[in-house]
Amino acid sequence: MEKHDIKTKLVEDCFTQINNLVNDLKALMADTQESANEYGQPKDRYDSYRMQLLRKRDMYVQQLEKALEEQAVLKRIEIDKLHDVVSFGSVVITDEQKLFISISSGKINIEDDVYYTISLKVPFYQVIKGLKAGDKFVFNNKEHFIKDVF
Repeated sequence: MEKHDIKTKLVEDCFTQINNLVNDLKALMADTQESANEYGQPKDRYDSYRMQLLRKRDMYVQQLEKALEEQAVLKRIEIDKLHDVVSFGSVVITDEQKLFISISSGKINIEDDVYYTISLKVPFYQVIKGLKAGDKFVFNNKEHFIKDVF
């Protein structure tokens, strides 16, 4: 599989994951709000069930906001741009793993390879930022080698 195709597939899979999360959170928010509305007003001043439902809905709202922010981050990735150095939107192949610098959404399988998506905020990215193919780096007292960046 060509580098451009790998990067395209990674971005598509990240979008699929984040879009599914957004849809799930919207459904959970609607269900929770509906349950709170059906329950009605608190029966007395010690009745906290409705308040618990509303707090749960607010928690889903916060998670949705974070998911929408990650969706916006993904939209900034230039799929056609191949990178020479490790930066946002690059794919990094080390001697131990394959990474996609974007958002933290776990692992993505492409054919027989596993790629791990990491965000710019994780310590590992801070160590490899700006490095290029052929560079060595140390993380957790272990030396690693960057085979390729694109």
